[in-house]
Amino acid sequence: MSDFKPIAAGFLAAGQIEPADIARAKQAGVVAVVNNRPDGEVPDQPPGDAIRAAADQAGLSYTAIPIGPNGFGLEDVEALASVLDTADGPVLGFCRTGTRSTLLWALVQAHRGRDLDEVAGEAAKAGYDVSPVRPAMEQLAARARS
Repeated sequence: MSDFKPIAAGFLAAGQIEPADIARAKQAGVVAVVNNRPDGEVPDQPPGDAIRAAADQAGLSYTAIPIGPNGFGLEDVEALASVLDTADGPVLGFCRTGTRSTLLWALVQAHRGRDLDEVAGEAAKAGYDVSPVRPAMEQLAARARS
């Protein structure tokens, strides 16, 4: 069972979840689940389709935005932004440890023009360091300002 760590209002991050965790997510008020882990990353991870089926059964939306070894792209940022914009409640992002989910959330916030230090502080309170994507955050924030 993975911990759901609140990153900011409307977004939680978690390490790998199991289909059984979906009921707990729903009890926590989550309305949308975002899988940031590619299927088959390790042999013992549950397949995304099993988590999708559990989310469907619980009435939660499910979106796969797999972040693999090539890292983050603008299409990933825009895909998460769309989920956050359309969700009528909290969104749970998960990957192996919650880091990729948090980094992607941070990139979305930068893309929206939020203060980068504030975004980094919110992630840090939950135990995540956004410094690996800070240069990309700065580029996205500069675009947002222009």
